[in-house]
Amino acid sequence: MNADVHARFIHVEKSYDQSLKVVDDLDLEVYRGEFLTLLGPSGSGKTTCLMMLAGFETPSAGVIEINDHAVQNIPPHKRNIGIVFQNYALFPHLSVAKNLSFPLEVRGFSKTDLEEKVASALELVQLQGFGDRKPSQLSGGQQQRVAIARALVYEPDMVLMDEPLGALDRRLREEMQFEIRRIQKQIGVTMVYVTHDQQEAMVLSDRIAVFESGKIQQIAPPEALYEEPTEVFVSGFFGENNKLFGTLTAIEKDKDTCIVEIADQEVQAVPIGDLEVGSEVQVVVRPERVKILWEDEQFSNQFEAKIDDIVFLGDHLRLVVSVLDSDDFLIKIPNIAGHGRVLPGDGVTIGWAQLDCRAILPKQPNST
Repeated sequence: MNADVHARFIHVEKSYDQSLKVVDDLDLEVYRGEFLTLLGPSGSGKTTCLMMLAGFETPSAGVIEINDHAVQNIPPHKRNIGIVFQNYALFPHLSVAKNLSFPLEVRGFSKTDLEEKVASALELVQLQGFGDRKPSQLSGGQQQRVAIARALVYEPDMVLMDEPLGALDRRLREEMQFEIRRIQKQIGVTMVYVTHDQQEAMVLSDRIAVFESGKIQQIAPPEALYEEPTEVFVSGFFGENNKLFGTLTAIEKDKDTCIVEIADQEVQAVPIGDLEVGSEVQVVVRPERVKILWEDEQFSNQFEAKIDDIVFLGDHLRLVVSVLDSDDFLIKIPNIAGHGRVLPGDGVTIGWAQLDCRAILPKQPNST
């Protein structure tokens, strides 16, 4: 990924009532040619950030730069940005080709250039031969491809997408995720993408910025966010995590290991952040990292548990167990021959590695 900064937010704030900050002191860099996803729940500020970058919203404070130039006073149509919305925003009375040619016409392209660029954009989204159709004659996935082609047809420096797959069914969403990824990698354009769907973010992104309450809680590549969350909110929002609460009783000198007392038992974990002995901490471990110990396997964390429920989910089984004072502890095991060895009500020994377990300070009630 090119480390050249394409866009930059510097201490950006946005408030609509001069009280509640929808975006709060945001610093963010978007690298040229990367696929950056803004991920978070509704109301977390991610779409407002996208709209400020596009020019449809004005920051209450701070500076937004594109190519090292402040853009607060530059209107949207002069920022050379393509935009794709959830509802497609196609002109229903115009053909596909006319929908694509419209942004070229308003920019003064010649007829020859216009025809070449429309044909090239349709080929990019694999809709050759669809130019004469109206949007109503297309499927939802095809309409979204047209919307993407329209955003790319005039070769913008950057493309912004706001929940573009939200109106599609699950199968089409998954297809379009890989299609968008293919297009972005093929042409190398900078893309900033807004979604609340964690899986979608993981499929598409070079980096993901996780938003909560107008702030970025963590920004990192998908694997780093999943494997190494540094904030309690990120560990819970980005993928499933088991959460256990206890008291930190020891930290090894090398800082790579700590001991947390939970239900009179010791759990070994990786300490995250500025932890002190005696602190109340939250311990998190992914359900797929927890194993049922059948024979002579040994883990640094091993505990007796009772299986309360088993749910069949095709490629894996989802077990709910009681362990360490938790009655909703999850385990995911592959759906392979022999899974019938466990049944609801069974007592089992479970375990997980210390490196798969992280101790984090819980978020304080008055923190923002």
